[in-house]
Amino acid sequence: MKALRLAAILALTASTAFAANPDVGGAPMYENKNIVENAVNSADHTTLVAAVQAAGLVETLSGTGPFTVFAPTNEAFAKLPAGTVENLLKPENKEMLTKILTCHVVAADAMAADIEKIVADDGGKHVIKTVGGCEFTAMAKDGKVMIEDGQGNVANVTIADVKQSNGVIHVIDTVLLPAM
Repeated sequence: MKALRLAAILALTASTAFAANPDVGGAPMYENKNIVENAVNSADHTTLVAAVQAAGLVETLSGTGPFTVFAPTNEAFAKLPAGTVENLLKPENKEMLTKILTCHVVAADAMAADIEKIVADDGGKHVIKTVGGCEFTAMAKDGKVMIEDGQGNVANVTIADVKQSNGVIHVIDTVLLPAM
């Protein structure tokens, strides 16, 4: 009986101490793979992956990091005005596409709890500076992180803390845009 109880305690401890990453887009996300290696398997991020490839950012986001990526879903891209994504994917718009994508990246490994703490420490809002030179505002409410972009749009983190070998991904429901 003692052995059975000990086995149950060990199993519970192991499952909480080594909690697996959440699946994203129907695919497992592996901590030992980088941001790009995981993102290509997510059915919810095919538009983001195509955009990263078109912008020539595959090598950068496969690098050592650390990076925090706020990763918009296909549905987030679909909320943009008709034709926007197709237009951004054109070679002549690579500079603007790169700007938008790098505004989704922070040069840090910031888990949701870290973001919530810094937001609380700053009185409810904290300015985030991105790799793309954008300044966005992080907020938190009811244990959920939100990011306000340069145009006043608010993206909600729908899946937080997807650990990667070179950082962390937070899935968001809105594409973040720079101030105009």
